[in-house]
Amino acid sequence: MPLSPPRPRELMHTRRIECVGYRREDGLWDIEGHLTDTKPYSFPNDYRGEIHAGEPVHHMWLRLTMTDRLEIREVEAVTEAGPFSICNEITPNYKKLEGIRIGPGWTREVNKRIGGVHGCTHLRELLKPLATTAYQTIFGARLREARVSGKPRPDASTDRPPRQLNTCYAFRDDGEVVEKEYPAFYTGGSC
Repeated sequence: MPLSPPRPRELMHTRRIECVGYRREDGLWDIEGHLTDTKPYSFPNDYRGEIHAGEPVHHMWLRLTMTDRLEIREVEAVTEAGPFSICNEITPNYKKLEGIRIGPGWTREVNKRIGGVHGCTHLRELLKPLATTAYQTIFGARLREARVSGKPRPDASTDRPPRQLNTCYAFRDDGEVVEKEYPAFYTGGSC
């Protein structure tokens, strides 16, 4: 069910983010993000002249190449358009993400390496949905392969809790999903 009908309004800004995950032939994964910000009206810009209606104010790309363990091997960042002529100068800094792993402490490490004046707010914001896309891509492929081969789930270990435990309502440790999918970590009572 979509949102309820809105009150009369006027469109002022559109941000589009698309994230896509790919398996590479060499066994690595490419996780790509694309961000655009547009306005439905034209306006003057001191660095680009006039930015026309529908022309991107921000037009940015980010590719993370990573391992099965979510370790970043390569990063490529591109700013095709920004509101300032110097926006694309910071993209080489995103190479500083190479070698880190998406997991606990990820956001802290990202901010340490490319936070504040060492990065771009919009490219940094794009990293959160890219991290989620990486997890969905890689874990999803591994889960599919396990189901096809009849092997146990890749996160079926009873030694360590699954990463998604208690990260949302569905994966709460006393809920029906955890009871079914991860019974070793279920804390609810039996009926």
